[in-house]
Amino acid sequence: MIKVLIHGINGKMGQEVLKQLNKLENFTFCCGIDKDDNIEEITQFPDVIIDFSLPIASMNMLEYANKNKIPVVIATTGFSEEQNNQIKEFSKTLPIFKSANMSYEINIMSDIVSKLATLLKDSDIEIIETHHNKKIDSPSGTALILANSINNALENTMAYEYNRHEKHESRSKKEIGIHSIRGGTEVGKHTVMFFGENESFEITHNVTSRSIFAKGALKAAEFIINKPNGLYNMKDLI
Repeated sequence: MIKVLIHGINGKMGQEVLKQLNKLENFTFCCGIDKDDNIEEITQFPDVIIDFSLPIASMNMLEYANKNKIPVVIATTGFSEEQNNQIKEFSKTLPIFKSANMSYEINIMSDIVSKLATLLKDSDIEIIETHHNKKIDSPSGTALILANSINNALENTMAYEYNRHEKHESRSKKEIGIHSIRGGTEVGKHTVMFFGENESFEITHNVTSRSIFAKGALKAAEFIINKPNGLYNMKDLI
């Protein structure tokens, strides 16, 4: 049995992970903590930590995980560049699985849009992401996954444009527009659009249940538990 500590247990995703975990025979719930709890007071050591919390809480959790050599699955989004660099440092002494989106299909979409970018090089590329009104970070981590996938395919020649309302100039061919919509209870919808001369092409991924992300996090936990130190993501799992 794989003993799991859920970091961010009181959040919607923490509760969904617990719900999905209880349906599986090879997992058992060890304990859960949230932002106001002291992780150092935990008396039961888990086999793996699943983290759906906030960036600052994740960094504190990583200190604990590194001290006790516990593998970690990070599904939290909104990390700064400095925090991402710290996570890379932790991965030198700890197996860490990190993904802004635990959906199998969104990672297939990431591969597809990277290939489309090389086939539609003269297109104007725009990304629209839609989430519920409680989501804190913007743009979403998934939107950045998609943008980075496209940019890497185009040899990192593209710039990201988040805000055009103060600009009074034509759109650059070397930019990817990224737009965020927040409203209602939308779980997560991402659309990538390629605009050509007199035609356009778009691909959309829409999630209607958080269970997708919880199940993906548990698959990641099962994957990471016996891996050597390093930083892993959904492509490694797929």
